[in-house]
Amino acid sequence: MLKGIDPLLSPELLKVLCEMGHGDEVVLVDANFTSETLGRGKPLIRLPGVDLQRACAALLSVFPLDDKVERPVAFMKVCGSAEGYLSGLQRDVLTQLGEGGAAPEQCEAVERFAFYERVKGAYAIVQTGELQPYANFLFKKGVIGAPLAS
Repeated sequence: MLKGIDPLLSPELLKVLCEMGHGDEVVLVDANFTSETLGRGKPLIRLPGVDLQRACAALLSVFPLDDKVERPVAFMKVCGSAEGYLSGLQRDVLTQLGEGGAAPEQCEAVERFAFYERVKGAYAIVQTGELQPYANFLFKKGVIGAPLAS
């Protein structure tokens, strides 16, 4: 155990997050996501029994979002929904993100098959035990460091 590290962050998950460079993406997905197919060749970490909102809180407690891109957060748009529609879970996660510094305009809804294409380029997938459909988020890693000296 380490002090100050969320116990949900296993050694395997922490290792993957540390290996990622700025600009790399990690995907947190629900229990029904096609992780084996889309995650072929990349780390796949399972968090069975853990809901998506809890997994996001743990991950984002150590994971800097990329502040050099317009939208470091993407989520799967609910199929057939009106523009701007969010499920209750999506609203909750976006509210949680806002409390951690990511504004709503930094988050984009991505059509299901376009989201799958983004996942193919991600560094890793974290599959939760979340049972609500469309509970899939993608986070782009930023940089931690001291400001540039002048």
